[in-house]
Amino acid sequence: MVEVSSEELLLWIQNINKEEDRDSLYLLIDLLGGISRSEINSLKIKPQKVINMKVSLDSLSKNWIEFIQNKKPIQYLSSSCYWRDLNLEVNKNVLIPRVETEQIPDIVSNLTNNATKELLITDLGTGSGAIAISLALKSSLWTVLATDIEQNAINLAGKNFKKYSNTNNLKLFCGNWWQPLKKYAGKIDIAISNPPYIPLKVYKKLPLSVKNYEPQIALNGGDDGLLHIREIIKDAPKYLKKDGLLLLENHYDQAQKVKTLMLHYGFESIEIIKDLYGIGRFTIGRYK
Repeated sequence: MVEVSSEELLLWIQNINKEEDRDSLYLLIDLLGGISRSEINSLKIKPQKVINMKVSLDSLSKNWIEFIQNKKPIQYLSSSCYWRDLNLEVNKNVLIPRVETEQIPDIVSNLTNNATKELLITDLGTGSGAIAISLALKSSLWTVLATDIEQNAINLAGKNFKKYSNTNNLKLFCGNWWQPLKKYAGKIDIAISNPPYIPLKVYKKLPLSVKNYEPQIALNGGDDGLLHIREIIKDAPKYLKKDGLLLLENHYDQAQKVKTLMLHYGFESIEIIKDLYGIGRFTIGRYK
C-alpha cells in the first residue's frame, strides 16, 4: 500500500480531470488505486491526513495517459472489472463484461422461481466467467457448466470463481460451444450464451478502444452477425432436456431473426426480452 494525503489526491484529481472523462478517471482510481468515488467525495467533506492506496499517484498518472493517448480500456489497465456485485479479473483473452449482460442472471432467476430446485445450467462462451459465476453463486443446487474455446479464458474464469466460492458447482470446459459437453447430451435444463454477434461491417467500425484491445473472437459474428448463434441453436436440441430453455443475447436488430432460427430448429414459446434501454436484447425459447 502507498500512503497519500487526501489533499494530494484531491489536488491530483483537480489537476488531471477533464469534465468529459470524469467517470473514467474515478473508475481508474477505484479499480487501480482502491479508492471508490464515494470515498473520494467523503474526503472533500472530511479530509484525512493519510489514506492508503494500492498504487502511487505517479502510477495512476501513467495509466491515465495510456487511457487518454492509446484508448486502452481502464478495465484492462487495472486487470479488473465491476459486473453486478462482482469484481472480476479481466485480461486480453476475454471480453470486458457489459452492463446489458447483467440482466441474464435475473432472467434465469425469473424463469426458475425456485433456487431450491436442482438444475443443470450451461454458459457457452463464458469468457471471464461473469454469467456462470453469478448463477453458481445464486444456488449451490445449481450445477453450472461453462465452456470457452480459449484455455486462458477458462483459467481466468476458474480463478474468478475461487475468489467468491469454495464450492464445486461450477465446472469449466475448454472447447467450442457445446463440443466439450457430449456426456451431458439431453440433460441440460437451461443453456445460456452471450456469443459473438456483431456483424463484420459493424465490427470494422467499432472504436479503437474495442478493436485494439478486446478479442475479436469474442465480438465478430461473421457477415450477418449470426454465424455462432446459428451453430448454437442448431446443436441445442442434442443437449437440452425436453422442455429445456435456450437463452441468447443478440445484437440490437437480430431478435426476430434469432426467433425464426429457433422456430426452425424445434423451439416453441419463444420470447424476446428487452434490455434496460428498451432494445430486444435477449431471445429465449423452449425446446419441445
